[in-house]
Amino acid sequence: MNKVATGLDVFKADYFTKLKGQRLGLLSNQASLNSRLESAKETISHVLPGQLKALFGPQHGYWGVDHENMIETDHSFDEALNIPLFSLYSKIREPSQDMLDLIDTLIIDLQDVGTRVYTFASTMLNCLKAAAKSDKKVVILDRPNPLGGEEVEGNLLKEEFLSFVGPFTLPMRHGLTMGEMAQIFNEILNIGADLEIVPMKGWIRGMFWRDTGLKWMMPSPNMPLPETAQVYPGQVIWEGTNLSEGRGTCRPFEIFGAPFLDTAAIKRCLSPEATSGIHLQEIFFCPTFHKWGGEICRGFMIHVLDPHAYHSFFSTIDMLRAIADIHGEQFTWKPPPYEYEYEKMPIDIILGDSTLRKEIETGKEVTKTRNDFGEELRDFLQWRESFLLYP
Repeated sequence: MNKVATGLDVFKADYFTKLKGQRLGLLSNQASLNSRLESAKETISHVLPGQLKALFGPQHGYWGVDHENMIETDHSFDEALNIPLFSLYSKIREPSQDMLDLIDTLIIDLQDVGTRVYTFASTMLNCLKAAAKSDKKVVILDRPNPLGGEEVEGNLLKEEFLSFVGPFTLPMRHGLTMGEMAQIFNEILNIGADLEIVPMKGWIRGMFWRDTGLKWMMPSPNMPLPETAQVYPGQVIWEGTNLSEGRGTCRPFEIFGAPFLDTAAIKRCLSPEATSGIHLQEIFFCPTFHKWGGEICRGFMIHVLDPHAYHSFFSTIDMLRAIADIHGEQFTWKPPPYEYEYEKMPIDIILGDSTLRKEIETGKEVTKTRNDFGEELRDFLQWRESFLLYP
């Protein structure tokens, strides 16, 4: 098995010497580990003792303990290093001038999951903007995209649906690393931050997480396994509906359903493409919290058999179409708010386009929808070439 060295590993090996004497901030969380399972905080404070002056945490908190969307994390204090720990998912979602006055360089080390709606990219973007205004340097310690970097899926977000879960016109499964996204944001949005990427060693675009040789540590409470990330580009769509996306179970996003589902009828309505590369197991489950908490739900568990054949976004869209057709009176879209958007429909914010919701409501075939996206995805793949860091 290949062994990938993350940006944090490369930082520890030799890059850290470039930052000697600087006051450092670190944006990271519990999944920011090197290949020896040492945290970014431990690693940086060991090679550059006394230089960390502030810690920052993204959504779910520095320790990843806050489950729900729009559950804010308070600022706190790191007693081991005797420095402040600032939350960037609180009343503000970008570092303030007072925070940045403590540092010269902000190091960002966050594990993304390869899906547009995951908010770590938005937090990184906000940091780039704030750092540019304050004349601070930003260093990104890059990490693998657990879905690989070749395949992309879904529609490109339309600008009128930009939000904290859609910071840029990317497809749902974008095939980029955090470092590559940072370069895109900085150049295309004309941010002009003093940005440097510490790239990985040994990662190539065809790798899924299982190919990296790295241990998985959940980057958020409902992302427990690499398999969760595999289904997430499609399964996150249930957040915009009254179906449980599996929060409150041991396998969120792999498990989904509602008390009213006729699972046999749904399976009969699916196109062959929707189940390509997976097995849909009909199950009963009872979420301990969140939607349908404490109620018995009928639904499915997705077993990914062939990650190359499985296309999560299109699979879930076809399931969504089938459920809307069969359970028209019981199935509903979730009302606002959703991730600090108080007017637009959550499903539109997630999908980055209201057209798709309207097409699902009219029963448009998913194969036609996928063909509609083909040309813009080909254009995106060509457009992103100049920003790619890995072969």
